[in-house]
Amino acid sequence: MAIDQKLADDLKSQGVHVTSFEQLINWGRSSSLWPLQFGLACCAIEMIAATMAKYDMARFGAEVFRPSPRQADLMIVAGTVTKKMAPQVVRLYNQMAEPKYVLAMGACAISGGPFKEGYNVLKGVDRYIPVDIVVPGCPPRPEALLDGLIALQKKVKGEKLIGKDRVRHADPNGMAEMPVPEYGPHDLQPPMNPEVWKPKAKIRKEGEA
Repeated sequence: MAIDQKLADDLKSQGVHVTSFEQLINWGRSSSLWPLQFGLACCAIEMIAATMAKYDMARFGAEVFRPSPRQADLMIVAGTVTKKMAPQVVRLYNQMAEPKYVLAMGACAISGGPFKEGYNVLKGVDRYIPVDIVVPGCPPRPEALLDGLIALQKKVKGEKLIGKDRVRHADPNGMAEMPVPEYGPHDLQPPMNPEVWKPKAKIRKEGEA
């Protein structure tokens, strides 16, 4: 049931705040994101800088970096994901508490970056785990990470917990645990997770290279 905005504003002017249970839950989750304490490459230095006094990530309620995935609900993939490291990243994601979110930080985590053509680098962590927010750059500055964090908070505040448009973690049929890839003779097996990696097919025009 929708809340009458005029009535809510009138009550707010008298010191009474009216909200829905869904909005209250989403407000609490968005204001207390706990990132997992791990970094993969040079982007991790910028992530560390974002927690220092100059940028102070604590202002946004995300200062509690947890050393255990079971106590974290935000994975910041900060840096290059090699194929050797990819199974470990997926395994950490599976151990995180629900609801959980992923922020891909930097060109390497998003698409492989300058190592995209390399044989040993994953061309985007979104091939195996669902990514909610991407922060481009090589590496992105701490301000960019804070902007990505704010974008994630806005996304969490708008989540639907019931109905056909409800989010994955609120869906009893939603996929919570992702398959962990294994080392094959030539590449990771499977090469991607079809549940999350659904690239759009590119239609080439006549004469296009």
